[in-house]
Amino acid sequence: MQTLLPYSPPTITRHLSGQNSAANRNRHAHGLNSNVCERIDGVPVADLAARFGSPLFVFSERTLREKIQRAREAFESRYPNTRFAWSYKTNYLNAICRVFHSEGSIAEVVSEFEYEKARRNGVAGRDIIFNGPHKTRAGLELAVSEGAMIQVDNWDELLLLDTIAKEQNRSIDIAIRCWLDAGIQPVWSKFGFGVENGEAWRAIRRIAESKGRLRLQGLHTHIGTYILEPNAYKVAAEKLITLMERCRESYSWSLRYLNLGGGFPSLSSLHYSYQPAEQVVPPIEKYAEAIASALNTLPRDRRPRLYLESGRALVDEAGYLITSIVAVKQTGASGAITLAGKAAKAPAYMPESTGAAYVIDAGINILYSGNWYRFNVKPAKAQRESAQHPIKLYGCLCMNIDVIREQVSLPAMTTGDHLVMHPVGAYNITQSMQFITYRPAVVIIGLDGRVDVIREREDLDYVQHLERVPERLLTPTHQ
Repeated sequence: MQTLLPYSPPTITRHLSGQNSAANRNRHAHGLNSNVCERIDGVPVADLAARFGSPLFVFSERTLREKIQRAREAFESRYPNTRFAWSYKTNYLNAICRVFHSEGSIAEVVSEFEYEKARRNGVAGRDIIFNGPHKTRAGLELAVSEGAMIQVDNWDELLLLDTIAKEQNRSIDIAIRCWLDAGIQPVWSKFGFGVENGEAWRAIRRIAESKGRLRLQGLHTHIGTYILEPNAYKVAAEKLITLMERCRESYSWSLRYLNLGGGFPSLSSLHYSYQPAEQVVPPIEKYAEAIASALNTLPRDRRPRLYLESGRALVDEAGYLITSIVAVKQTGASGAITLAGKAAKAPAYMPESTGAAYVIDAGINILYSGNWYRFNVKPAKAQRESAQHPIKLYGCLCMNIDVIREQVSLPAMTTGDHLVMHPVGAYNITQSMQFITYRPAVVIIGLDGRVDVIREREDLDYVQHLERVPERLLTPTHQ
């Protein structure tokens, strides 16, 4: 006779997957208190700010290398014929690019400016993937002469390449960019040729009609950014495989490669996300499994090379911003508040009802991705009072919209105290702008703990060096 166990009501236990994040696993990243960030790769934050100023971008070479090595292992163990191309637009500081190139990544660029940077970083033309909706004739001719992998975005570009091939009496190897529905929204239809509507196949037919002047070598797609569903990449890979097989059946073409682009997320939370990124972002291995499972259905002798253009997932968590509190304010809510300044003898007392705010020395002009992502913010040292309060975090710009965080839990702090924001390594460097303040210095911490400046802090001479004043305006109008 079966014995029935006593009824136990269901329970929900929160799984703290964030404990396995890269920053938490790295014993060099933070101090012993998880609510503070006293060190970055073993280097005290206070020392970095004292030596290089505040605000200050800091990159961890250790994290950069760990990220690309893990990504390569994830894909190559499942699909050996994989190669990563570093996305220059995500962070094109030369030192960052060279770390990825030293780890075997080629370059992916979307403009002639980025193409030139890649060449100056020692990347051969044949190891550059040339994307983007605007490629000039001069840019295309250079890419053709150097054997770059040109991924055609539109009909005008396709026809221009055919014209160049005619004029130079040569064949040009190309790929085409395709947009497709991978089951996520929005569908990125701005770039390339549509698969479902037949436009991609019409472009392929036009290539076939070029009588060998244009030779199709690959198919490319980039389905979006911060994609949290790995299966979307499987769907995209399957659609490119179908198109590739149609090329083989119709024209006996054996395409060399498929390019699934990037879009893999970092451990950065979107503003509207209720859960921390550590709980919603799948590991890179899940994306590798999804893509490889589609490609491995092909016979071994027909499996193309796989290119990936990952950016955010590889660099974001390697970047930190050290900033300083320059003012403590009350934003008008009820309740008493004591604000601590440099001359204060006691820490601030800020009950939750007060609506307190900190003003910091960094603004949205250098934290562009803050429009979409909610940065983690931690004090650089433990405070005497550990109680956390809801704080509004203002930037230093003379604009009411310069709000870094609408609300973040922080202890009572005072002017001059440092905060550390993370992750900030993706797009904030490339999309920063000179507005009201100078852009700060950027440093990288090497594997041996040595700190090197990889971009100097701007000054007035740098900001003005391209300006010209007409002679008639050189004489002061007021004495």
